[in-house]
Amino acid sequence: MMIKMKKRGSNGTSTTTTLMIGMTVSVLFFLIHRLSTGLLFNINDSISSPSSLTEKYQGFVKSELIKEKTHDGHDLMNIIGKQPKPKTNQFIINCDTSHDRYDLCILNSTTTLDPTNSTFYVDDDPSSSITSPPSKKIHKIRPYPRKWENFTMARIKELTIVPTSTKIDCHIQHQAPALVFSAGGYTGNLFHDFNDGFIPLFVTMRSTFPNGVAPILVVSLCREWWLQKYAELLRQFSPYPIINLDNDSKTHCFPSTTTIGLISHGYMTINPTLLPNSDSFLNFRKLVGSAYDTKTSHYNQPAPSRPRLVLTSRTGRSRVILNQAEVILLAKEVGFEVSIFEPNEHTSLKEAYKLINSSHVMVGVHGAALTHSLFLRPKSILIQVVPVGIDWLAETCFGKSAKDMGLEYMEYRINVNESSLVDKYGKDHLVLKDPKAVMKDNWSNTKDIYLNDQNVRVDLIRFRRYLTSAYKKAKNFMDEL
Repeated sequence: MMIKMKKRGSNGTSTTTTLMIGMTVSVLFFLIHRLSTGLLFNINDSISSPSSLTEKYQGFVKSELIKEKTHDGHDLMNIIGKQPKPKTNQFIINCDTSHDRYDLCILNSTTTLDPTNSTFYVDDDPSSSITSPPSKKIHKIRPYPRKWENFTMARIKELTIVPTSTKIDCHIQHQAPALVFSAGGYTGNLFHDFNDGFIPLFVTMRSTFPNGVAPILVVSLCREWWLQKYAELLRQFSPYPIINLDNDSKTHCFPSTTTIGLISHGYMTINPTLLPNSDSFLNFRKLVGSAYDTKTSHYNQPAPSRPRLVLTSRTGRSRVILNQAEVILLAKEVGFEVSIFEPNEHTSLKEAYKLINSSHVMVGVHGAALTHSLFLRPKSILIQVVPVGIDWLAETCFGKSAKDMGLEYMEYRINVNESSLVDKYGKDHLVLKDPKAVMKDNWSNTKDIYLNDQNVRVDLIRFRRYLTSAYKKAKNFMDEL
């Protein structure tokens, strides 16, 4: 580097001054260079290891670097926000309690289950590459996805998770990971068996085992009737024998990982954007078909000459079609071949699937039995008869799932004069004039009045229009087959 100086005084003085200034400037540039490179080195190290990024450097990155623009004018902040998030430190116990519907714990180390005290001992090996949690505390979890219902959750067995460096004796060594949940709560009601059980089980498996690894199912409140009723469906989730957490006394050892709890996306729904492989409700429907479709329900039978309508019949004191015989005659007049379906707790799901999957139209008043609409083929028609006051329930429980499965969904909302509540309260009562005001987020009123104390008498003239429309859709569906 050359610096020109104006010559003053003797040549010696001038030369000395020039050299001193040159050395000073060189030292300054050297120091500036080292400081700048050192700072960038520290920042780059921090970015590559987010856990070590201090608030000071985070602030520097946000306030300085993020202000830059890309060549096409977009904010760098937006580009960075779209990048995959860096993985956080993986602890041997990761429990997520942030959701309203469920808790979920994933154990990333060899785990030993002692069924006698419902405890999972997680191997906390100091030499492991997986770090221990900041505090080696004991975790408690009730693995049932209705976390917001205190009464229900109180009946779910609480499981304990204990990190330990002590070796626990192992009676049975498994090679597959474990998935642990409860079949308690509302189990026995078909709607809840799917809504609180099999749909969350599907979501959890596709979330935590996206590569198709089949886990061993460990189930509490695993009743024998439940195992028998859903044997075909359970085999679609796992080929291994189910471990009953309530009547086993042997310790079981599982390799990493063990998942405890079920993920729920909401009532009878699956959000594909939350799953690694974007699985949808239709994918769940296909799994159900794999369990029950024997390929004889309609493939090997002669093609029907008329569309088949299955009427789901309710018995008891609530949501009964009081003029059901007339509705059946009306459906036959329109042109349907009609079957009556009266499910109970002993109904074979395989036989139910055979009947419903070979039908073109399903009709029924809102209730758990409409869960059998899962057995309909895409492009079949579901007509849900909706009593007064439960429009939101009808859409939430069966309307959305029907559309997600590719069904033609029709909703017959009864008028006030079609409700048996008129006989009890009179048509001008608030119960009928403003159900929303009566309910006001009060589930007891919804259940006691609109679900458990209401029957329907279908307006045959108005209902004929729905059946006629369904008949035309069914004929088109038949022509496509």
